[in-house]
Amino acid sequence: MSNLYQHFRTEEREFIDQVLSWRQTVEQTYAPKLTDFLDPREQDILHTIIGSQSDVRVQFDGGHRNAERKRALIFPDYFIPEMDDFRLELYQVNYPHKFVLIEHPQVLGSLMSLGLKRSKFGDILFEGHTIQVIVSKEVSSYISMQLESVGKASVQLEEKPFASVIDAKEQWQEKVFTMSSLRLDTLIASIYNFSRQKAQQLISGKKVKVNWAMKENVAFDCRESDTISVRGYGRCKVITIEGKTKKEKWKVVVGIQK
Repeated sequence: MSNLYQHFRTEEREFIDQVLSWRQTVEQTYAPKLTDFLDPREQDILHTIIGSQSDVRVQFDGGHRNAERKRALIFPDYFIPEMDDFRLELYQVNYPHKFVLIEHPQVLGSLMSLGLKRSKFGDILFEGHTIQVIVSKEVSSYISMQLESVGKASVQLEEKPFASVIDAKEQWQEKVFTMSSLRLDTLIASIYNFSRQKAQQLISGKKVKVNWAMKENVAFDCRESDTISVRGYGRCKVITIEGKTKKEKWKVVVGIQK
């Protein structure tokens, strides 16, 4: 067990224990187990722990081809998953778009204000004036009845078939940076071209997330595959750490979301 933990960060142990419990449940009951929506880091951990198993398998679905947040179905090898097994619902947010502008944080905030955990709904999709939300079927009727406004706009949710889901695509631009260390404050200061002091203020001000979790430690050590979001500046991910230069600086390939 300790060998398993050493591949992950200390703060990820609680989720690892959850995954092991899910796997044990499937092994003992010989029946599938459906999770709530998981962020990409949680999906990676789950796939690493279960993906190589022959008797227990895992499959993910978030409702569209480029989904970021997905539900996982952990199942015995006899079981053949179908889309209905993931219990997803798609809603379109209808609002007076000629008079108001709605943005992603407002939709997210309004959903959270209903008293639901973030894990109960998936991606929030935008295309022009069209806004769609993917949610767990278990809470879909509650959301459709309770969500009456987003920001200052009154809204109505309209159930839609998944054939009409917005096909949102992430675009990343790769850049190479050299930096003195792999500390979180150094990394974001290098990428977004501001002082380390400003980077530290953003981190201590709870405006920086690593792998979808808030980080307040300016000296947090970043690794390959980490996804970092800085409120107001966007999202980036560490693609490759290529080692040190002759001047003892780290050479890092970073993807910056367009």
